[in-house]
Amino acid sequence: MARVILGVGAGIAAYKACELLRLLKEHGHAVRVIPTRDALRFVGEPTWAALSGEPVATDVWTGVADVPHVKLGQTADLVIVAPATADLLARAAAGLSDDLLTATLLTARCPVVYAPAMHTEMWEHPATRHNVATLRDRGAIVVEPAVGRLTGKDTGKGRLPEPDDLFELAVRVIESAAGDSHARVLDDGLSLAGKRVLISAGGTREELDPVRFLGNWSTGRQGYAFAREAAARGADVTLVAANVELPDPGGVKVVPVVSARDMHAAMLAVAPAADIIVMTAAVADFRPAARAVAKIKKDGILPPPIELAENPDILADLSRRRRDDGPAGQVIVGFAAETDPDPDAARAKLARKGCDLLVVNQVGNGQGFGVGDNEWFVLDTDGTVTGISRRSKDALAAEVLALVTARLG
Repeated sequence: MARVILGVGAGIAAYKACELLRLLKEHGHAVRVIPTRDALRFVGEPTWAALSGEPVATDVWTGVADVPHVKLGQTADLVIVAPATADLLARAAAGLSDDLLTATLLTARCPVVYAPAMHTEMWEHPATRHNVATLRDRGAIVVEPAVGRLTGKDTGKGRLPEPDDLFELAVRVIESAAGDSHARVLDDGLSLAGKRVLISAGGTREELDPVRFLGNWSTGRQGYAFAREAAARGADVTLVAANVELPDPGGVKVVPVVSARDMHAAMLAVAPAADIIVMTAAVADFRPAARAVAKIKKDGILPPPIELAENPDILADLSRRRRDDGPAGQVIVGFAAETDPDPDAARAKLARKGCDLLVVNQVGNGQGFGVGDNEWFVLDTDGTVTGISRRSKDALAAEVLALVTARLG
């Protein structure tokens, strides 16, 4: 059981924090809610007290004998602020302590997660972007807001991520801070706060005609596991997803694509700003040289053989661009899904692709695609080979990101 502080800012999305509180409590965590004074205009003190089973206060004078403005932060395992308004982010970045919540944020020595929610213009304002960067530089996790309906008729980026996504993120941060059987520790050595991570996921599709395509069995589960893990470690994550039918990870920017050429363009557009690139997607090597404009019908006459054209090599192009014009220090991780993994062939592929790490795994016959676990070996350009035994895809992502952060120094 973890001791969780749930900070609530004065935004209309405060009602969603009730569901987050319920999820945390149902899974056995002790939760103390600290709203701001104006947050009580949206959800009242009796609601927070009833749902949490804990007293609720906004000021430092209630229960002063227990010194709550110091003790609450000192004893917490996690502080999560949802919604984090533009005003609250500004006060936290400035180090103000004019109420119980901001005082707790100053005394907390556990992981701190901010889930922003505000209108798009407020989120995009340079002042807010500066405050977010400041908090991330200090090691806080500031998740990206979702895109969707805001108040009134407005729609855009600034919506609070769904409570289920925030709960999942909270659990992963708690596990990382406490350490688990796979040594996922969120400390100064493994934190990705302030880092920009670009991840590809899923399987590309190459159209034969309006209803058929060449593709593969990839579901995107491994790439999404990387996105969740990187976000839990504080990274700013962009996920380029090809034909994935999974809910978007909370706090992650998702760019949907279909074909290999779509993914090539999306990855190269974001890559120059990325500190880490993880290329988990199963990319089609070939595409039909010509796409039929109408459905190819079975009318007793066999259609002509399908002529194939080669798709761009996204991983090699990412490495080539880094070599030619930076950015310096960028770490690139490639994946090789093989039906018969061979270490010598994998070493040759590592050299040919130009990436820093190559993760090799076996696929086919119920392995790799569409299952919840896997096993790998990871090749490093320094000659190191790291074997990772069968475990969940979340745990595998954590192991590889630990190797990446070691390279980042």
